This record gives sequence, structure tokens and C-alpha cells, in this order.
Amino acid sequence: MKTYFQNCEELKFEGQGSNEWKSYFFAEVSALAYHDGTRAKKEVNKIGFNNYKFFDNDGAQCHIFENSEHIIIAFRGTEPKQMSDIKADLLAIKRKSKTEGRVHMGFKLELRKLWSSIEGVLQRNKTKKLWITGHSLGGAMATLCASRLEEREPILYTYGSPRVGGKEFCDGMQVTHYRFVNNNDVVTGVPFWLMGYRHHGDLQYINYYGNIRKMSWWQRFKDSWRGRGKALKKFQLFDGMYDHSITGYADKLLKILRG
Repeated sequence: MKTYFQNCEELKFEGQGSNEWKSYFFAEVSALAYHDGTRAKKEVNKIGFNNYKFFDNDGAQCHIFENSEHIIIAFRGTEPKQMSDIKADLLAIKRKSKTEGRVHMGFKLELRKLWSSIEGVLQRNKTKKLWITGHSLGGAMATLCASRLEEREPILYTYGSPRVGGKEFCDGMQVTHYRFVNNNDVVTGVPFWLMGYRHHGDLQYINYYGNIRKMSWWQRFKDSWRGRGKALKKFQLFDGMYDHSITGYADKLLKILRG
């Protein structure tokens, strides 16, 4: 059984520490979001979150963890066996967002299923610091959620997130957002740029060597081929899906944290 929050139990979560530490921490939270409420509650209790809620509406899921000062909202990513998730991913028609611009209709509808439950929790906790996270589809839902809560000044961490909206939506969204991309993660390339979709957030690109680097498009192109070459040597024909794994994100970020 996977051990979550290595290097974190003794620290608890107080919203402090380096961004490297928080980057790993929220990757683990995003991984934990794939579990049911029983397992998730047990794990977050270890790090000081004693108030826990789990919401599931027609396949859309999120976990909300609270302690005395912080609230974390974690959205589950795509489950291949959940037909509602597949439909949401494929419904790439743009529709007007709740803020400005246009966004992916499928992602918007998934968030709508959970919105009243999320609002209910936040209405009772108006002064706590808000953190939002998710992987894959969960990252897209986290981005839309954060855009609706700008007045709360949330901090957003996403991993392997697809593009969520058009240029107007992304330019207008004023949220601190650390957007992680692991080498050849295929999901981060959809929906396609030519369809009018853009990414939001400060790109944190994890290169072939497992380091976070700012790179030009040409440097990333060469780096992606290093990753593909390594995958072919291991007979991994679907390198982009291997790189999409949330476990892969968490493992690489833990190595960065440990130096």
C-alpha cells in the first residue's frame, strides 16, 4: 500500500515551507483524491486535517480537508471506468464561463455537479486560507473552481491538466496557479491550441532529467525526444500516458524536494 505524505507527517500543514515542499504535498493530495473517503480521511488525519468531507455526484468527486486555518479542495481526475468522466473529457465545446470568456463545456458541467456542496462548506469558513488542487480532469475542475473564487485569493496547484478555456478566460483569471507538466504528458496538449484553447498558470515543467526548468520551445522539443527515446528503449509505446501518471509527478517532486 502506498505511503502518502513522506517528509510531511512531522511538519503538518501550516501553509508554510518552500514551494518545492508544497508542490510535492499537493501532488500527494491530488493522488489521494482518487481514493474513497475512508482512505483519504485516514491519511489526512495524519497531517492535522481533522475535519473532512467527501462529495460524489454522478461520478464527479472532490475531497475537502480542513484544519484550524486552512481549507484544501482536491478534485479527482479521470477514472477510465467512469463513463461520465469520459463524456466530460470529450465534450470540448466552449461555453460562457461564470467569470469571463469561454471554457470547456464538459469540465464546467462536472464542476456544476459539486458546486452547491463546495459553496456550503466555504460559506461556513470565510476566513480560512484556501488551497485548490487536482490532477488531469481534476486539475481542469480545480482551475474552474479557483476562477470562481478569486475574491478568496486561493492558491492553485494542478498536475497534468488539460487546457480549460480560451484566451479571454485565461487572461482574465487572476489566481496564483502553479501548473505542473511532466515531460511528454499527453493530456496537457488537449484540447488543441487550434481549437482556441489556452493554458492558465505559471508553467512548472519537469524535464527528462527530473528537474523543474524554464525552457524555450526548442529546448522542450529536444527534451521531449529524450523522453521518447528512453521510453522506446523500455518498450513503453505510450510515453505520454506514462508521464501523465499522478504517481510519477509525486515521485519526481519528492526527489526534487530531497535534493
